Amino acid sequence: MASQQQQQQHEIPDDFKCPISLEIMADPVILSSGHTFDRSSIQRWIDSGNRNCPLTKQPLPRHFTLIPNHALRSLISNFTLGSSNSNSISSSSSSSNSKSPKPQTLLSTLTSTGSSTSCCSIELKIDSLSQLNRLCKKSNSVFRQRFMESGGVSAVLNTCVVSENTTLKELGLTLLLNLSLDNDDNKVGLVAEGAISRVVGALKGGNSNCRAYAATLLTSLAMVEVNKGSIGAYPSAITTLVSLLRDGKRREKREAATALYVLCSFPDNKKRVVECGAIPILVEMVGLGFERAVEVLELLTKCKEGREEIGRIDGFVAVFVQVLQSGSSRCVVHALSALASLCSYSEELGWEVMRQGGLEICLRLVEDDNEKTCRKASTLMQTLRKCQLKFKTLN
Repeated sequence: MASQQQQQQHEIPDDFKCPISLEIMADPVILSSGHTFDRSSIQRWIDSGNRNCPLTKQPLPRHFTLIPNHALRSLISNFTLGSSNSNSISSSSSSSNSKSPKPQTLLSTLTSTGSSTSCCSIELKIDSLSQLNRLCKKSNSVFRQRFMESGGVSAVLNTCVVSENTTLKELGLTLLLNLSLDNDDNKVGLVAEGAISRVVGALKGGNSNCRAYAATLLTSLAMVEVNKGSIGAYPSAITTLVSLLRDGKRREKREAATALYVLCSFPDNKKRVVECGAIPILVEMVGLGFERAVEVLELLTKCKEGREEIGRIDGFVAVFVQVLQSGSSRCVVHALSALASLCSYSEELGWEVMRQGGLEICLRLVEDDNEKTCRKASTLMQTLRKCQLKFKTLN
C-alpha cells in the first residue's frame, strides 16, 4: 500500500505541485508575477510580511489580487479523482446532433499520437479543430468555459499551435483567440497553460495569417495587467513583434503594432521596446500611414529612453508635422501629445517643430471641433511658446 502511494506521488506532474509546499495544490492561484501557487501557501508567505514573488523575487504591486487558476484546478481535480476529461466537456454540448462527434471525441483526435505526421491524421485533426471552432463560436460562454477547464487548451497549444501544418496552426490560434475574448480569467488561464511560448513560436513560423493571428492573440492576452508583464519579460516576445514590424506584410505590421501598443501601457515594456530597436521602424511606419504606429510612439515618449531615441532620428519632426497637417483626427491627437512630451524634454526639438510650422498648425487646431484636439494643440502651443520665450530671454 505504501509503495503504491509512493508511486502515485512520483507520478504527480510538477505543474500540479505548489512551488512553496511541493504538495499537490488544492486551490491554485496566480500571483502578479504570473506564477501559480496554492492559495494557503502563498497567503502564509504574504502574511509573514513578504512582498515579492517567492520564485522570481519580483516586487508585488501595492494592491494585488490572487487570481484563481480555474484551468489548472480542473486538471488537478481530474487527476486526483482519476476521472477522464469526457464528463466536463461532453456535458457542455446540450443540443448537439446525435450524428455529430461529441466534443470529447474531437479533442481525443487532437491528442492522438498514432501516425501524427500522416496526411490522414492531419486531415482528421484539421476537421476536429474546425468543428471545435464552430462550437466555440456558436455556443454560449458555458461551452468555452468548459473547454478551458477540460484540458483542451493544452492539447491545442502542444499539438496544433506547434504543428508544421499551417492550416492546423491557424485553426489552433483562432480557437485560442475565441477563448481569450470571453473574460480576464480565460486570458490569465491561457498564459498559465504556457500560451506565451507557443504563441511567440507561432510569430516566427507559419504563414502570414498565422503570424497575424498570433500577434492578435498576444494583444488579447495582454489586456490583463498581470499578463503584460509576463509577455514583456518572456525572452524574444517583444523582439519577435518588432521583427514583424520590420519584415511583415501590412496586416502583420498592423497587428504587431497593436500588440506593442497594449504591452507598452506596462512601464517596464516601454524600455524593452526601445531597446529592441522599434522606434526607427515605427517612425518609418508613420510616414507610410500606419495610424497605430503614432499611438505606440506617443506611449514611448513617456519614458526617458524613448524620448532620447526619437530625438536622435533625423526627419522624425517632419513626419509628425505631416501627421498634424493631413492625418486622421485620432492620429493628430496622438501626434500632438507626443510632440508636447518631446518638446518639453528638448528645447532644440521645440525649435525644430516651430521651424517646420508647428506653432502655426497649433493655432489652427485650437479652433478644431474635436475637444481633445483643441486641448492637445493648446498644450503643445504653450510648450512651444515657452521655448520661444526662453530663446528671446537668452538673446
